[in-house]
Amino acid sequence: MAERGVTGVPWWRGRRTWVVAAAGVVVAGAATVALVAQASGAACAAVAATTGQATYYAADGGGNCSFDKVAEPLVVALGNAEYKAGAACGGYLDVKGPKGTVRVKVADRCPECAAGHIDLSRQAFARIGEIGDGIIKVTYSPVTSPSVPGPVTVRVKEGSSRYWLALRFDNTGNPVASVELQAGAAWKSLGRTDYNYWIAESGAGNGPFTVRVTDTAGRRTMLSGVTLTPGAVQRPGVKEAGSVAPKNSAPGRSPAASASAEPVPETSGAAVEAPAAEAGIAAKAHC
Repeated sequence: MAERGVTGVPWWRGRRTWVVAAAGVVVAGAATVALVAQASGAACAAVAATTGQATYYAADGGGNCSFDKVAEPLVVALGNAEYKAGAACGGYLDVKGPKGTVRVKVADRCPECAAGHIDLSRQAFARIGEIGDGIIKVTYSPVTSPSVPGPVTVRVKEGSSRYWLALRFDNTGNPVASVELQAGAAWKSLGRTDYNYWIAESGAGNGPFTVRVTDTAGRRTMLSGVTLTPGAVQRPGVKEAGSVAPKNSAPGRSPAASASAEPVPETSGAAVEAPAAEAGIAAKAHC
């Protein structure tokens, strides 16, 4: 097996398990979204920081999590144990290296990476280390409810129909814990895939659909008016109605929906980092 070269290109170049999907088309106003519940931001929980190492690869923002490609990806690929069969997709890590700290989004899987070894995009690696080094020592920890580029989006996968439906969510800030589809007065749970789509195996009809998304911090978002438009990214606006407006949406976006009447505790979308630990396992506070 060849060693890493002086350019820093990983020896497992091309080893990604890619999910082939067409580039998403943004459908403006195709759906509406209402925030239903958010996790409390009154107290910050201590999160263990992992000490390990980082390499880099030619990331494009997509990868096994099926996110859309971006021009300047600040993303990370995790080994199987931390990728958790897709359960880590869409979460964020703060990674500290020799030159500073960078915040990266979990977007891919690194099958060859052991626990404590993360594979950063070249752009992210360059912010905290020297590209020529190829591999650097880092500490990293998850971020709870970070700021994100915009409101929650949903993408309907190619091949979806009234008989089989697959949905992918982005800009959730935290990884998605569960997805439910409204079926009359009841809610039907969708199953997660390791490529970050949520599946209704028997479909859900012709739509439009109402979908309830709950993240790992307990924040719940309601998406209504989701259309059966395979290959399209639906980016609804966000509006509060008698509840807390989501703090992790981009400022200046126009509201486009009314919120559920379910009670919601408030959260701050900002991340607050405690002083870095000297070495080993440390505690960081994020809220």
